[in-house]
Amino acid sequence: MGSTQTEDTEKLVSGLDIQEERQRALLLILVRSEDTPQTTGNRAQELEALVDTMGPIAVHTEHIPLRKVHSATMIGSGKVEQLKALIEAKEPDLIVFDCPISPRVQRNLETILSICVIDRDEVILQIFADRAATKEAVLQVELARLEYSLPRLTRRWTSLGRQHGGVKGTRGEGEKQLELDRRQIQEKIVSLKAQLEKVVQQRNTQRNQRMNTNIPTGAIVGYTNSGKSSLLNALTNAGVLAENKLFATLDPTTRKVNLPGGEEILLSDTVGFVSDLPHHLVQAFKSTLEEARFADFLIIVCDASHPNMLASYTTTVEVLEELGCTEKPAIVLANKMDMVTDSFAVSRLKSLYPVVIETSIKEGTGIEALLDQIAKTLGELYPTATYFLPNSRHDLVAHIHRHGQVEFIDYQGEGILVKTRIQPRFQGPLREFRKS
Repeated sequence: MGSTQTEDTEKLVSGLDIQEERQRALLLILVRSEDTPQTTGNRAQELEALVDTMGPIAVHTEHIPLRKVHSATMIGSGKVEQLKALIEAKEPDLIVFDCPISPRVQRNLETILSICVIDRDEVILQIFADRAATKEAVLQVELARLEYSLPRLTRRWTSLGRQHGGVKGTRGEGEKQLELDRRQIQEKIVSLKAQLEKVVQQRNTQRNQRMNTNIPTGAIVGYTNSGKSSLLNALTNAGVLAENKLFATLDPTTRKVNLPGGEEILLSDTVGFVSDLPHHLVQAFKSTLEEARFADFLIIVCDASHPNMLASYTTTVEVLEELGCTEKPAIVLANKMDMVTDSFAVSRLKSLYPVVIETSIKEGTGIEALLDQIAKTLGELYPTATYFLPNSRHDLVAHIHRHGQVEFIDYQGEGILVKTRIQPRFQGPLREFRKS
């Protein structure tokens, strides 16, 4: 697993590479006193899915009781000795913790155990790096990776590759190699932030253009792998990548949807949520998640086959709260009802919302009910209003055609009668002429 200095620098600066041959991972689940068997089991299952999505195969999952956090190794010297025996028996290529570990702990464990040690944050960062497709996503992931790597420059492994040297270049007088590494990464971070700012401005321009149209917008949100991309495909034939993998979608896709009554809306797919998303990624993908913030309504997709659906739903709501989206009208879907694992959880979800639509996008059930509910939601959000305009105000007629959806218009002798649905932000010049 040795590498040249140049190869090490490329891995550190441009991202970490996973070898094609599947590596063997030993998973560590830290069990605290307040944890229940169900919560630890769910965490173990999710970590296994994350690692599988990243690439390695989990050869063993070890639950470690954590009564005290040890500053040097987190788990204590006794557990470290047990790990040595486990490593010898299972022969893993890397160890994966289910929670964040400090650079010091990571460095110490790699030195003691002579094996690559990573945490859940690094797993998610790797998945995002593998799946980023657009320029914005690539820049966001690279920035998050570098910010994560900066305090970890002295570790023995950079991800799954052994680190033997620093950057290629000439040292200044008295300047250490570590300082060169750190300076190069800091300069790269500054450059990435500048590039990202330009891309974000372009996204904001595109979003503003959509908001200035008469077409209502919705955002599909939910836990990762709940079926958001499959839903967008079912409604629009968008052709968005939809895999049974975590974080299959990182880049938002917006498509037009026709409702049964002929009304048009725009729907955006968004990156999937996950509990304890690494801080760097929350910040990096803020502009992507803001598709939900600027939408007129939300479609919250819940995975009825998830062993802890309600916890996944709670995570989704918490992320929406961070974005300031909880006041928006929301349509809740209980998806994958053909594979439901906990009927009580579905019933509990129904008690939280007056309307929960049961769907199986795979089987094609519940789609019509969803479209009807979208139309109803828009009717409540933007009710039809009647305006009686003076014959001299054809500019307001043009305004309505441009920003609203006209249901009826009658050019009468004394004025113009218009029945329309128009969003509140465009109603200002019409208010004095409203009849009902």
